Amino acid sequence: MAGSEGRKRVLVLCTGNSCRSQMAEGWVNHLLGGLWEARSAGTAPATRVHPLAVRAMAEVGVDIGAGKPEHVNAYLGQPWDLVVTVCDSAKEACPAFPRPIEKIHISFFDPAAAEGTDDEKMAVFRRVRDEIRERLVPEIRRRH
Repeated sequence: MAGSEGRKRVLVLCTGNSCRSQMAEGWVNHLLGGLWEARSAGTAPATRVHPLAVRAMAEVGVDIGAGKPEHVNAYLGQPWDLVVTVCDSAKEACPAFPRPIEKIHISFFDPAAAEGTDDEKMAVFRRVRDEIRERLVPEIRRRH
């Protein structure tokens, strides 16, 4: 069920769609854009993409600054090749899609829950950013 230009489509779900799913969308579009088209959504979307997520991705040359948290319901009727949940609560709350879709779950720590100084919080965002690239991107790549 390929999307535009023969690319497969992946929807990345999280609860707030402000950190992990936005970073995952950015990585997939940046690294696998020729093969995959990624979008992200949340089961209870936040009001904005977390500024430290934007900053962490900008450090590696990926711009997610224009991202806006969206509700998963906006995507239910669209054709997807893969749905990825990146947090446990999104996995539990993942809605039923109208057609069979392959689903995978790879949980990542919520960097928005990090405590401490801005530098300490930023270190957590960087760690999660790098874990998403190391664990999620290869998993999606091998499904093409």
